[in-house]
Amino acid sequence: MKTHTLSARDKEALDRPIWSSLTSKHRSLAWGEGQARRYPPAIAPFAAVSEFTPGAVAELRSLATAGPVALQSSTVLGPLLGLEVQSRSTLRQMILMDGVPDLPDSTPETLAAGDVPAMLELTALTKPGPFFPQTYQLGRYIGIRYGDRLVAMAGERLRLDGYTEISAVCVHPDYRGKGYARILMKSLAKTITGGGEIPMLHVLDDNRGAIALYERLGFVTRAMFQLTVMHRSEAMD
Repeated sequence: MKTHTLSARDKEALDRPIWSSLTSKHRSLAWGEGQARRYPPAIAPFAAVSEFTPGAVAELRSLATAGPVALQSSTVLGPLLGLEVQSRSTLRQMILMDGVPDLPDSTPETLAAGDVPAMLELTALTKPGPFFPQTYQLGRYIGIRYGDRLVAMAGERLRLDGYTEISAVCVHPDYRGKGYARILMKSLAKTITGGGEIPMLHVLDDNRGAIALYERLGFVTRAMFQLTVMHRSEAMD
């Protein structure tokens, strides 16, 4: 299998994945055109700034009018002018550096707008991360059904130049242990690498079960980040 080497440009993009996505492959989805950008709140809460200047923070606060913003950073963020911290968590960024592992062939189905109620039901139960009515617009989402029930799903989220993030990997509690997450991740990874890009993902650092699975699939930890959710300060409204 081919092993990828990260260039300085790759490292810069991966160090700022939300900004990189909103200013490249997902530029058409971005709200904001200046120093701050965010995804529409019906898609995802993620936002970013070019750098933390007073002007950028003011733009970010304006974008937060539509709802809380989630910022990814290499260091812990404190309150920003006009924005208060709602929650913090530690994220592990992992990359599939050595190609797609050899797993049994499978044929998950592609999910679309008509599947959104089932996708929302599954993600509400399993809590893989933010998932909203229009999140499916970020990329390709696939799933596995048992009868009429959607029991497992995964999809693509952030899109940077050369990288696509795998996200929303979840399996209904009654159907775990059947290898569904492995099947879905293999399918997505094959599609991503087939398009000449590298699969990546972010996982909460305390989700040891998921990390162990990703490591078995060949993903390696590249960096650790803080995810800070902020909302507008009422004191300045």
